[in-house]
Amino acid sequence: MTVVRYERRGSVAVVTMNRPEYRNAQNSAMTYALDEAFYRAAADDEVKVIVLAGEGEHFSAGHDIGSPGRDAHVSFERRAGLWWDHVGRQGAESRFARESEVYLGMCRRWREIPKPVIAMVQGACVAGGLMLAWVCDLIVASEDAFFADPVVRMGIPGVEYFAHPWVMPPRVAKEFLYTGDRMPARRAHEVGMVNRVVPRDSLEAETFALAERIAAMPRMGLALTKKAVNQAEDLQGMHAGMDSVFGLHHLAHAHNAETSADPLAGMTPKSMKAAADES
Repeated sequence: MTVVRYERRGSVAVVTMNRPEYRNAQNSAMTYALDEAFYRAAADDEVKVIVLAGEGEHFSAGHDIGSPGRDAHVSFERRAGLWWDHVGRQGAESRFARESEVYLGMCRRWREIPKPVIAMVQGACVAGGLMLAWVCDLIVASEDAFFADPVVRMGIPGVEYFAHPWVMPPRVAKEFLYTGDRMPARRAHEVGMVNRVVPRDSLEAETFALAERIAAMPRMGLALTKKAVNQAEDLQGMHAGMDSVFGLHHLAHAHNAETSADPLAGMTPKSMKAAADES
């Protein structure tokens, strides 16, 4: 099965995560397939706007930490940075090298795509799913969408692409992380994390109407405007802030590895879901 589908609808490229049976959990194969699709869309002169979607009931339930297709032990050709391969390394060296590439590095790479990217979000957008939505310029969510970063339950201070204080007010970000609660689409819109909330049955139509409206703008103007806003965020400390939190993230992994069952504090997809359902 193709884990990422690519198609072009006029001037809009559609990149679709395609592991619906696992709520589009992101393994490395999906990460590198997404990278290929984004690169293809960026290089195509006919593409003006990119839409990122998830097949099935959910946008993405996050990083793959337990499906049969989990491939954290597999080596892929590195593209996002110059850290060496994680395969065959031990402990923090392996985790830091891998996550520098497939999590933080890839998200930063995709944030800089010089074309507008719209996330079309339905159902779950959790942890690693948040990272994918947050690198997009705009988010259109269905009324049934929800957002969560529950990794504090693992003793970890948020996902690797730590955009929380930039996509929502800091006190809202703290509550979001401290509780691990699901944030409904309407609340996400209230705090400015989501651009539009629409009925589920009109999500695709509304997203593509917005994409086509943006596609009417001049390509260079869009690229420079995106760069201008991204630079403003970085001047507000986003890039350096993420670097500092990435270090804390890996301190947490190392602490878990020393004091509990594994770097995820023994948590599994099943136990994470059970904790969310109880909250």
